[in-house]
Amino acid sequence: MINVAIIGCGNISEAHIKSYLLFPERCKIVALVDIYPEKAEKKKQQFDFKDAEVFASHTDMLKKAKDLNLQLVSNCTPPYVHASISIDCMNAGINVLVEKPMATCLAECDEMLEAQKKNNVILSCGAQNRFLNIISKLKEMADSGIAGKVRCAHVESLWWRGHCYYDLWWRGTWEKEGGGPTLNHAVHQIDMINWIQKELPVEVTAVLSNVMHDNSEVEDLSFAILKYADGALANVTASVVHHGGTQSIVLQCEDAKIAAPFSVAAEVSKPNGFGEPNTALEKKITDKYNAIPDRKHEGFAGEIDDVLTAIEKGTQPLITGIDGRMTVELITAIYKAGCTKQTVTLPLSKDDEYYTFEGILKNATRFYKKAKSLENMGTDETIMTGKF
Repeated sequence: MINVAIIGCGNISEAHIKSYLLFPERCKIVALVDIYPEKAEKKKQQFDFKDAEVFASHTDMLKKAKDLNLQLVSNCTPPYVHASISIDCMNAGINVLVEKPMATCLAECDEMLEAQKKNNVILSCGAQNRFLNIISKLKEMADSGIAGKVRCAHVESLWWRGHCYYDLWWRGTWEKEGGGPTLNHAVHQIDMINWIQKELPVEVTAVLSNVMHDNSEVEDLSFAILKYADGALANVTASVVHHGGTQSIVLQCEDAKIAAPFSVAAEVSKPNGFGEPNTALEKKITDKYNAIPDRKHEGFAGEIDDVLTAIEKGTQPLITGIDGRMTVELITAIYKAGCTKQTVTLPLSKDDEYYTFEGILKNATRFYKKAKSLENMGTDETIMTGKF
């Protein structure tokens, strides 16, 4: 039985809790932590965790870690403390699943990786969309080469958030949230394109703007163009101003287009250079896609299952700290390109100003001054986790 602690009992914690509860023979939630202990108490009552202890800080929890026989924490706190809390837990010999983004900067990512290696524990990063059937199947299709090599990708992370979304005390500031939707929403899609491409681009250009939220320092909309070593291009849109909350990845390959949500189109050239449908290839691709079995567990449940399995078997999870760092590096390059209005080359070096959070804070474009700060948003804790 793997004993689990939930650190940070805000909105996203519920998705973690419900996923752990799907595996009652394998894990048990024994601790709930929040700087507002009443929020942890509320979760304890909501899920009837009679034996779970409530703590007001992770340091208080760690004092009792041995008594609790803690083996895993879900770090569901705001981004600016992802690194410090995760490192403290790993130094106590506890495995960590940290919510996205892994950290606010590459320096913090490297400190986390060092702690993971030193303590021989598991560090996994929130990227539950890899466990959606349509994404894992798209990855398998891309890897198979059935549509040819990816030449162009269109990556869309389109959300909508009301003006008051940024009134919450930690949102809408570079210091606490670390950025806007490029970091905190498109992180999923950026992880996916890294996973599919298996490498970072070599060049990034970007434009950042804030078009609807004048109570936030950070961007609410960004467009980025990625160029890969083989000349392939990708564009990434990160937004909290798009109505409908739809996400998509479209891969334009040499021989066909494949996408999530699943669609396929293929053409061959006529003698005059114009295209006509390649229905045979479309059918071949569709048949191969449909033959891929569905996952037993999707989304958060899939990721929790994967992390539990890694602990049980002494293996590495699908999403490692290296993967989390790779995502943060690309996001950092997008921010640097957008703030400097220059093309940025990758990889970023340790002497780059944007390698540290202090450097990012020093150079970040602040669109507006955050004038309102609420400790809590109220009783409605329903959230959108996006749809494809």
